Amino acid sequence: VSDCIKAFTETFSFCVAHHRSSNSSNTSAAELSTSNLTAPPTLCSGVCKMMFVFVSDLDQTVRIFLYCLLFMLSVLGNVLIITVLLRNKRLRTVTNTFLLSLAVSDLMLCLFCIPFTLISNLLEDFIFGSAVCKAVPYFMGISVSVSTFSLVAISLERYSAICKPLKSRVWQTKSHAFKVITATWLFSFTVMLPYPIYGNLVPFTRINDNNSTGNMCRLLWPNDITQQSWYIFQLLLLSLIPGIVMMTAYGLISCELYNGIQFEMSQRKRNQGKLLTTMVCKYEDGDGCYRQNLKRNRTIELQRLSNTRTVKINRIRSNSSTANLMAKKRVIRMLIVIVVMFFICWTPILCANAWRAFDKVSAGRILSGTAISFIHLLSYTSACVNPIIYCFMNKRFRMAFLATFTCGTKKQAHIREIEEEAGTTGSSTSRCTNVSVSAPC
Repeated sequence: VSDCIKAFTETFSFCVAHHRSSNSSNTSAAELSTSNLTAPPTLCSGVCKMMFVFVSDLDQTVRIFLYCLLFMLSVLGNVLIITVLLRNKRLRTVTNTFLLSLAVSDLMLCLFCIPFTLISNLLEDFIFGSAVCKAVPYFMGISVSVSTFSLVAISLERYSAICKPLKSRVWQTKSHAFKVITATWLFSFTVMLPYPIYGNLVPFTRINDNNSTGNMCRLLWPNDITQQSWYIFQLLLLSLIPGIVMMTAYGLISCELYNGIQFEMSQRKRNQGKLLTTMVCKYEDGDGCYRQNLKRNRTIELQRLSNTRTVKINRIRSNSSTANLMAKKRVIRMLIVIVVMFFICWTPILCANAWRAFDKVSAGRILSGTAISFIHLLSYTSACVNPIIYCFMNKRFRMAFLATFTCGTKKQAHIREIEEEAGTTGSSTSRCTNVSVSAPC
């Protein structure tokens, strides 16, 4: 029994290593023959191969399901965002202009990258030709770049609107937003030109499939220094620097909102205390508050009416202040989710590319097959997550969605709800200055 278990373990390890080596673009037949792997024993080899085939089929099924689900959710979510923002004039704000650009770039990522990546991984062969090989990574790079710079622009715009409201009114217009978006797209088209320049098809031979040939879509760099410089540049441009900028901006925004919340809570307690003291004082008999005269009864009646109005006004203000506090708390939670999801989705693939540039052998062994496929899947998840974070978490967008896709009296009712929501939670007062704190949609 022990010999069978030992043989089974060695055989299964050999199958896994052989499969990874045969699918790696950096491992040749000579390297495989000179490696530390030894030929598997015949005992229990059939069981091992059956288990390996089962695991491979299960892994392939899971990948197909996740990629298809992600593709449908991403396309549907971004198409809905684009439709709602274009058809609803009440949502055409500066922030939503950047969100529209972000949705377009995410949609481009879904259409030009997810299908080609999935099919190539399943077939273990790039069958779409040289032109598509150059176009797919190029459009992927453009989409990632536009998405990253759109997130940075949104963070800076919100920082200016909340922390520097007086200075931001001069340039915080939709025309200025269109200029920034145009510059972002042009810069992305330019900076990602190395992808179509160095992207080419590389033929390879499958060792475990009767020496059949296939093609890989790879970047053929002139030298290692150029390759390493490019991936370090990408890591800085698309992850580290934007991450630092966004964390700083959202950190300052969170501090400003937190101070505003504390200020409003203290003001509410102070106003409630003053109101209670005034009401007790006004209903007190004697000369403590009013001079007694011949029309004392009439004076008390007038003061009671005045106190009733005061109570109603303060209740309205209290309700509005409560709504503003809840809106601010939602903004803080959303900002934290934005920064965390940005790093979770894009940092692994950028770090993996940089690792490959500096250590091809170890990176090729560890990041081949399932590992790199799920890292790509994680990066594509950003196209699905962004619509949820930026819009579907916002009540105004949900009502705008219903107003866009309904008709008749229901449509008018949803439009009125949007206007009431904008009037209730659209702005709030900061601790030091009057600051318009708008929700993202």
